[in-house]
Parts: sequence; structure tokens; C-alpha cells
Amino acid sequence: MAVPLTTLVEEADRYLASAKIADYCPNGLQVEGRPQVMRIVSGVTASQALLDAAVEAQADLILVHHGYFWKGENPCITGMKQRRLKTLLKHDISLLAYHLPLDLHPDVGNNVQLARQLDITVEGPLDPGNPKVVGLVGSLAEPLSPRDFARRVQEVMGREPLLIEGSEMIRRVGWCTGGGQGYIDDAIAAGVDLFLSGEASEQTFHSARENDISFIAAGHHATERYGVQALGDYLARRFALEHLFIDCPNPI
Repeated sequence: MAVPLTTLVEEADRYLASAKIADYCPNGLQVEGRPQVMRIVSGVTASQALLDAAVEAQADLILVHHGYFWKGENPCITGMKQRRLKTLLKHDISLLAYHLPLDLHPDVGNNVQLARQLDITVEGPLDPGNPKVVGLVGSLAEPLSPRDFARRVQEVMGREPLLIEGSEMIRRVGWCTGGGQGYIDDAIAAGVDLFLSGEASEQTFHSARENDISFIAAGHHATERYGVQALGDYLARRFALEHLFIDCPNPI
């Protein structure tokens, strides 16, 4: 069963309330392909590897968290950008991308979905007074040592995380998927025992160590695999479509 591309895009925009969220890139339909959609392929980033896999899977639409046309980037269609766009246009495949709307959504959002994977009960935003802070705060059902919680992360992510170990047992957790390591100071102010993000910066170590909290960097790509899958599943159920998530591994 096929659905008009315009209908699917309108529903995704509505569901994520994307028009209300300021971002660093256009959210929604970034490249227009064939007018009817039967098969969705989702992935974290619209890399050439994902595009090639979607072509092989005969996708009508590719759904991603990291799309194209970021603010400040060179607008010229050359090199890698030319090859990616040529692949989409040659095969008449649409590209649908949602960045911050997919981080923030209370059901299919990256942060909520990661909490479900790690058995964290969501309590609220990392900084209730600042809507620009994307992360969340939550609690564990039972306290864990930093190393035990890191083992849980490794089992879920399928990769060994970077752990900076504090002295306290882990009861309250703050987290922000992807490149959210800059929110560690907000997490410290929120009184968490551990802050988790995808990446780490040089100063992250010092903030964690000197404030005696634990920190985990579990991978930008790895922590953001779950939101786009959940959104793809939602759209597939809503319109009785086929949906295939393709993971193109990224060690960062």
C-alpha cells in the first residue's frame, strides 16, 4: 500500500512539531523523490553508505537524524555532497531529516528512547528553566556502581564506552545523546551522579573529575540509533508501510 509523499511528510512534521523548533538545518523534506511511498529506509546519517544500502533495498524514502544543508557549511554542490545528491536524484528517492525535533520528542525522541534502552526512568528536563538544553534527568530502579552502569551501557550499545569514574553510586542520571557533552555543567547543577553523552571534549574530563561525578561517552552514532527507528516504526504503522532500519556503523 502506497501513501502520497506529501501526506507522509505532513504527518511527520505534525507529529514532531518541527515548525516550532529552531534548528541548525532544515527539518522535514530535504530532497524530493517519487510522489508515492511504500518502503522507508531509516538510518542515523544520510551518508553515502546509507544511500547505497537504501538503493539496494529499493527504498522510496530515506529517513534520518543527520541530513544535509547545515548552517554555515559551503553551499556548493561539489565532491561528497554532489555524489550524495546525485544518488538520491538518480534513483528518485526522497530524503526526510529531523535533527532537534527528533532529540526533543517525548515519545520517539533520541533521549527518551535511550532512557528506555538503559532502564532509566525519565523525571524531566536537564534544565527546566532553559528550553535550549536538550538533555534529560532520570533515575535508576536500583543504585549501580559506575562500572556496573558502564557495563549496562556496553551491553546495550554493543561497544565499550569511555568511563570517567566518580566516587558515588549511580542513582540519578543526566544524559544527552550525540554531541551533548557541553551540558555536563547543567548536569552537575541538577545534582546527578552520572552524566552520559555520545561524545567527550577535553574539558569534560576536568568537569567530571573536579566535581566528583561519573561521566560516560557512549558514541554519537550509537546513542542516536533509537529515535529514528522509533519514528520510522510510527510512520510505518500509521500508513501501513514497510520500514527497514539500516545501521551503518560509526565508531565515533
